[in-house]
Amino acid sequence: MSAPTTTRADHSAMTHREIMEALSGLLLVLFAAMASSTIVSTALPKIIGDLNGSQTQYTWVVTATLLTATATTPIWGKLSDLFSKKLLVQLSIVIFVLGSLIAGFTQNTEQLIAARAFQGIGMGGVQALVQVAIAAMIPPRERGRYNGYLGGVMALATVGGPLLGGLIVDSDWLGWRWCFFIGAPFAVIALIVLQKTLHLPVMRRENVKIDWMGASLIAAGVSVILVWVSFVDDSFAWISWETLAMVGAGAILLALAVWVESRVSEPVVPLPIVRQRTTALAILGSLAVGMAMFGGSVFLGQYFQIGRGYSPTQAGLLMIPMMIGILVSSTIAGRMITKSGKIKPYIVAGTIVLVVGFAGLATLDHDTPLWYVGIAMALVGIGVGMSMQNLVLAVQNTVALKDIGAASSTVAFFRSLGGTIGVSVLGAVLARQVSESMTEQMTAAGMPAGSSNSGISALNLSSLPEAVQHMVRVAYGDATGHIFMISAAVAVIGVVAAVAMKPAMLRSTVDVGAAPEKEPALAAK
Repeated sequence: MSAPTTTRADHSAMTHREIMEALSGLLLVLFAAMASSTIVSTALPKIIGDLNGSQTQYTWVVTATLLTATATTPIWGKLSDLFSKKLLVQLSIVIFVLGSLIAGFTQNTEQLIAARAFQGIGMGGVQALVQVAIAAMIPPRERGRYNGYLGGVMALATVGGPLLGGLIVDSDWLGWRWCFFIGAPFAVIALIVLQKTLHLPVMRRENVKIDWMGASLIAAGVSVILVWVSFVDDSFAWISWETLAMVGAGAILLALAVWVESRVSEPVVPLPIVRQRTTALAILGSLAVGMAMFGGSVFLGQYFQIGRGYSPTQAGLLMIPMMIGILVSSTIAGRMITKSGKIKPYIVAGTIVLVVGFAGLATLDHDTPLWYVGIAMALVGIGVGMSMQNLVLAVQNTVALKDIGAASSTVAFFRSLGGTIGVSVLGAVLARQVSESMTEQMTAAGMPAGSSNSGISALNLSSLPEAVQHMVRVAYGDATGHIFMISAAVAVIGVVAAVAMKPAMLRSTVDVGAAPEKEPALAAK
């Protein structure tokens, strides 16, 4: 049964109980989608080790999901402005469930990367459409309070995910495949709940045109650049014909995408919205936060397991400070924003704390005291919690309801793009640092580089000689600080963007056209 067509006036009058009933299903599927990523974050060293994969493949298991989620996010958002939001949410859930099941049955890293790429299509839809549905139900001024619930669920997924992933991997009767299977039942339950509770207006429009060309060009351009990042300085030099070909091709594809988006009637990334000051600055901030959110969870889990020698379960427990930081800061900031109607101070404070946290993580090595690591992670979590959702809210506050899907998904697109680029770049830097460190250590020990692992993955520590295991731990432990130094530098861009945003009071209506005359000017033109 599709979502009923209702008037905007009727829809804006939803009671708190009706909103909470619909929100329960939305938050449940968001939890399943986010947990599917965070569960893997602590399990991935074990998974790639068992499949005998490389550090580059480790990175691409994450990057493939983020890439397809990034590429499809603006498409889902645009579709939500044209068709039934409820039907699209349900479709994205089905794709996510199928992708999860396929990933659980894969037999090698190549199959796993492909399955995760398919799963990412559903994840991109879930993450974008949950934001869109909430924006269609709740006025921006009240959304701060509900964003507290949203932040809480996201924090629960990020807190519980790594721990649950560790427990599953360490279990004698489950195994790592259940890291993928376990999200499916939650998503199916959410599908049933939403069928009964989610009722959003359907804006039916004639002669609908989807910008498949623009979406394809964006996905292709980003993919080429990320493939180049993964292999440059390893398979080929920075200055080489391969670099020229790949960077040139990526730049041309993205330039063509901008050209197409400026001319089609229904662009997936509406340039007029992107050109607005608030949206443009929120995009810059989201790129930095995306790198923080994804880079932190992916490489900290690897740091604790490979660099420090902890089990997956212990690694999940050690990551709790960052997740608690997200939970506490997002909940408190959300309620304070609803009370005051002001959002900029919290985004500025969050991005500053994010830089401080990354600067702390930039000093990590294989002997760093755990209390110090915990404090730095907590600061990163606080920064993410105060800024991530509020950057989306700042943009939603400036656009009409008819554009809420495109606007929300555009910010989500660039946040996911930041995460995709961040994981790919940081993973490539980590791989280079580890390779150089291993070569130096083995040369110093009088061992020919690469002679003692006989083709065994460096992530499969239990199959390596004890002396080599120690070298791998030192290499990964010391290299992690370098990648977070890059993250700290990028996060500074988020601070600059947040400071440059225009202060604005959050409106108290769902649509800008419904605002009373005495309402202050809210949109940043």
